[in-house]
Amino acid sequence: MLGDDALIMSHRLQQWVTRAPELEDELAIANIALDLLGQARLLLTRAAEVEDAGRDEDALAYLRDAADFRNVRLVEREDADFAHLVARLLVFATWRLALLDALTAAGDPVLAAIGAKGVKEVTYHRDYAARWVVRLGDGTELSHARMQAAADAVLPLAGELFRTHPTEARLVAAGTAVDPATLRAEFDGVWAQVIAAANLRSPSGVPDDDGPGGRDGVHTPALAGILAELQGLARSVPGGVW
Repeated sequence: MLGDDALIMSHRLQQWVTRAPELEDELAIANIALDLLGQARLLLTRAAEVEDAGRDEDALAYLRDAADFRNVRLVEREDADFAHLVARLLVFATWRLALLDALTAAGDPVLAAIGAKGVKEVTYHRDYAARWVVRLGDGTELSHARMQAAADAVLPLAGELFRTHPTEARLVAAGTAVDPATLRAEFDGVWAQVIAAANLRSPSGVPDDDGPGGRDGVHTPALAGILAELQGLARSVPGGVW
């Protein structure tokens, strides 16, 4: 789940390289994407070890179909513009930072170490996104309007982040995972602080999401396009190496 979140979000961010407003931001977005790709590799490797079915990180990343991925649908979304990108990154990084921080206390020492490493990285991701949300929201009339539209569009997608899947509940009971429902208060506090600093109107809040979602293998059509690009080479040249 967390590995799939990082893998798909990383790929979406990579699509922004050469499209950002400034070269500095292209580098920042590329670095954030690489951080998430690194987290995905560590988490998928650990998942393969626990699964003990002869698969490795590459098999999990490149040889599964869309219905087998367990990422939240927020990470699949295509950004309409840069304001949508930073709003989505703020939502994702705020939630993931709280989760990774809690994961440092996991009973699995590998997951705890991944959490500790990830906290340092995602702290920067959240700060980068928050600074841009404030800059655009508190900027010109046009940038404010576009940032407001992005916040209004992205926040309703956050509900899935806080829904506890039965698999997560089982792992929480075993002391190896974090219950995402416990992260909501921290998320709401950070989001409200950034929105206020940006002089934006707060959307109506994160709605509850009780229906099947990405954790159940129910995805948006966008994931198929992402996987076609992500997996194309590996599937066309099985076992290929550089």
